Amino acid sequence: MGASVVESRAEPADESRKARKERTRRAILDAALRLTDGTSLVAISLRQVAKEVGIVPTAFYRHFDSVESLGLALVDESFVSLRELLRDVRTRAPEFADLIDESLAVLVEHVRTHPAHYSFIARERMAGPARVRDAIRREIELITRELAADVAPLPGTDAFSPEHLHLLADLIVSFVVTTAERLVDDPDAEAQVLADTRIQLRMLLVGALNWRSARQVEDSSA
Repeated sequence: MGASVVESRAEPADESRKARKERTRRAILDAALRLTDGTSLVAISLRQVAKEVGIVPTAFYRHFDSVESLGLALVDESFVSLRELLRDVRTRAPEFADLIDESLAVLVEHVRTHPAHYSFIARERMAGPARVRDAIRREIELITRELAADVAPLPGTDAFSPEHLHLLADLIVSFVVTTAERLVDDPDAEAQVLADTRIQLRMLLVGALNWRSARQVEDSSA
């Protein structure tokens, strides 16, 4: 009985420590987003982040082993929810046109909700530490592969080779990433940015739906 009493008393304390640790971790992530606004991770130090949060530098190491690893965590949380949202859109969109409109709507809402994360990605994609840049590239490539797999069954893609389907997905994702960066840079121009992107993607789609990979051309000529 004594052991069970100790366990019941210890559990709330354990939960409290976990909650405090999570709050501090969240504060560190948010501080990094603020400190990199207009600059890059390579320009800030661990001590700056710790000072911004109000903790000693040694406390930082309880959560991250470097500023670079902190950046990797920000990359992860920036992409995970977006990837899930876009995956949901793709499973519900029966046509390419639906895919474009619904994906752009999801993207706009996500940028509005997480502007600091998109600003971070836009900056670090080009100017961040090597590991952070590589992580961003991997996330974009993952989205591209998922898109290529999800659009393969849609009408109009049967004439594509797997390689060309991946290239098409890469073009679409590149447009989406660029659109997110434009929305972050100039939120007041949201309507125009979306209108331009929708037209660009539809122009791309006109060519894509009339594309025939060399293998399919050879097969039809045989």
